[in-house]
Amino acid sequence: MLYDKARIFVQAGGGGNGCMSFRREAHVPKGGPDGGDGGHGADVVLRCDDSLRDLQSFKRKAHYKAGRGRHGEGALRHGADGEDLVVRVPPGTQVTTEDGTVHDLVIPGQEVVVAHGGPGGKGNKKFAGATRQSPTFAERGLPGEEGWLDLRLKLLADVGFVGVPNAGKSSLLARVTRAAPKIAGYPFTTLEPVLGTLDGEDRQLVLADIPGLIEGAAGGAGLGHDFLAHVERTRLLVHVLDLAPLDGSDPEANFATIEHELGAYDARLARLPRILVLSKADLVSPEEAEVVAQVWRERFAAEVPEREPWEPVAEPTPVLVTSAATGAGLDELKAELLRRVPVETGPAPLPGAEDEALEEHRLFRPAPRRRAEFAVEALEEGGWRVVGDAVDRLIARHDLENEDALMHVEHRLHKMGVIRALEAQGFEPGDDVEIAGIVFELDPG
Repeated sequence: MLYDKARIFVQAGGGGNGCMSFRREAHVPKGGPDGGDGGHGADVVLRCDDSLRDLQSFKRKAHYKAGRGRHGEGALRHGADGEDLVVRVPPGTQVTTEDGTVHDLVIPGQEVVVAHGGPGGKGNKKFAGATRQSPTFAERGLPGEEGWLDLRLKLLADVGFVGVPNAGKSSLLARVTRAAPKIAGYPFTTLEPVLGTLDGEDRQLVLADIPGLIEGAAGGAGLGHDFLAHVERTRLLVHVLDLAPLDGSDPEANFATIEHELGAYDARLARLPRILVLSKADLVSPEEAEVVAQVWRERFAAEVPEREPWEPVAEPTPVLVTSAATGAGLDELKAELLRRVPVETGPAPLPGAEDEALEEHRLFRPAPRRRAEFAVEALEEGGWRVVGDAVDRLIARHDLENEDALMHVEHRLHKMGVIRALEAQGFEPGDDVEIAGIVFELDPG
């Protein structure tokens, strides 16, 4: 079974705490502070690995936690940074974070940081200065980012076989490649995409048998969205049309249904080059098959738009008559696939990014989401509340029971403009102030 969806929880490592220490050495009076800094927490990194084929491993494990940074120690020994946790995903994986950010991992070696490790705390040595020569506090490390990720695998195939259920896609794929899809005489035999490779003289093509689509697939009918997602990155579509449907349906209506669903799902799919394959030719006479093929050729030739003299000649959609049972037309199909699929290696460009070239190894490191803004609110029961990421992080780093640390926090609040904002709202020294859920009496000097 192809696992093409997964939901995982990632947690980056927390930063190590800074150390509060003083030099203790014989015959060295007043050695001064020597507390080291804490190490940086480890990041969680997703890496594209072409040894993987689907997301099956995430069905067994859904939680991934990176290591934290080590705490600082005395004698200016800084804590080691945590080792990044690398989570491998197959090529074609699309990652969506909780805030809606989307990352596409399509080239082996490509990486993206999905959770940043927390920064380490500073040791008391960092707070020593001319006016504070013996600081008796150090910073705590901050926790790393965490959250749920939605993973979606979209196959990186060169050619996608599409059509209504039981049109003969699996039989064709089995004859032109070494794939072994399930084949039976009833609709919806194929319940998941199947890949096969077509060998040319100097290259290979990856062919994907997309399970049968039905009317309303673009809107989610059946498993429409699941199946259509796997044709997004193909460079050529083979529309397989049954010459004599066993259910008595109209081949032209079947063709129109599939084309409508492809265009409704993604406008890029409507622009992809096509090959129309009339399958199961062994069930009708050769004359009848050729008449039907000629009707389709004339139709496609009439749809070719007029061009200016300097524009390239637009090629009409090829129409091939095939039979998986007898092998008729299969050599022509192979040759046409190798001729029409571009020689360039790598996946097709993503929608809206056709002109953007992906580096072979590109590491995405989005900047940590930080906000320097804060807001002051007056509480009904008296006192004040200050909200904002920067002030929350400041409070989380320090022990407010430590008078030296509290003085440092008040000094930082002054520099950040928080005290001025409180005074503008009517704050008076000694009022209670709540920051990050902690209420303390603020009396800035």
